[in-house]
Amino acid sequence: MRRRHMRYRAVLWVAILLLGCPSALAETAGRHISPGELLTGTALDLGPDRPAMVSNDEVMALSDEMREFLDNHVSRRAGQNVKLKQLADAVFSKRTFGLEYDEATHTAAETFAARRGNCLSFTFMFVVLARGAGLEATFQEVEIPSEWTFVENTFILNRHVNIYVDQGPLPPKIVDFNIADFRADYDMQTISDRRALAHFFNNMGAEFMQHGDTTAAFYAIRRAIAENDRTFAPAWDSLGTLYSRNGLGDHAEAAFLQALEIDRSDLTAMTNLTALYDRRGDSKLAARYRKKVRSHRMRNPYYRFQLARLAYSFEDYDQAIGHLKYAIRRGREDDRFDALLALVYLRMGDEEKSRRWMARAEKLAKTDELRSVYSSKIDRLISASKRGSH
Repeated sequence: MRRRHMRYRAVLWVAILLLGCPSALAETAGRHISPGELLTGTALDLGPDRPAMVSNDEVMALSDEMREFLDNHVSRRAGQNVKLKQLADAVFSKRTFGLEYDEATHTAAETFAARRGNCLSFTFMFVVLARGAGLEATFQEVEIPSEWTFVENTFILNRHVNIYVDQGPLPPKIVDFNIADFRADYDMQTISDRRALAHFFNNMGAEFMQHGDTTAAFYAIRRAIAENDRTFAPAWDSLGTLYSRNGLGDHAEAAFLQALEIDRSDLTAMTNLTALYDRRGDSKLAARYRKKVRSHRMRNPYYRFQLARLAYSFEDYDQAIGHLKYAIRRGREDDRFDALLALVYLRMGDEEKSRRWMARAEKLAKTDELRSVYSSKIDRLISASKRGSH
């Protein structure tokens, strides 16, 4: 069931390796490696699974310290709306709690005790606390534009998770740990705890992989898939990356193909397969997946927005207009598209169109502060331009 609500972000790290693979093969041997074989890890040089790895129950356990916190800050007799406000006020207040961001993924109890973690850790912590207070809190996945970073020969894809609180007859609420990236127009979908745990263990696996611990990475990723959600394509992408890092190109290919079997629009898997076939010298397959990647991206209004920003920076205003008008036609009422189009027209000297598109951006803006910025932006830019020309 899909709901459209405010957008909030937690970060899921999915590593994508674009390094060398074995030499060209007569056929794609990876197509004959089964998902079950991939999950055995037999091809990897692994040590034993670590008994210290946390269980599903431990990830979502409510500690005694957390119970005491709820007793001190949340009235058990209050209504749902009041309980949620009391809990949010207590968690987000630096005076009563105080959170510090770090990149590690921790259990709910560990995050609470340390007051540290990444956004996914904070999300788990809040869900566990909310349920401890008697609230109906559920995880939500957010469909957001692809956002990449590059660390140590690895592309990192950011994914987003937030918290949906059902308040019965009252309107539902969304809780977030990255309010700065708020957007109201992304699709959101509530997910099961098992799906959320797949996010959690995939995060852990990617972190172990970044630190070169192949054994821990494999068992964490396998837990994401085998114990929690076999249909979670990002974990198969991570498994493919792990095999690729260990020189097992056929196994990597099989894992990426499995991700595409689950999600035919998985850009991560398509990008990795393009790189893998390039390294093998299989130009036909590489070209096939490269075409799929480009086609997928060009249909994405947010990717077109990024292209428009790039074109704007190079003063290619016609191209920027083309990308922005496509993005706007796709029905995404995102004020950023309109604001940038206004700036493009201003640079082209068309003040009338510039004002019209900035007025639309102001209308679409989700906060009074942003509307105020838009309402005065064109006048300020025109004034600054005139001063600069003298």
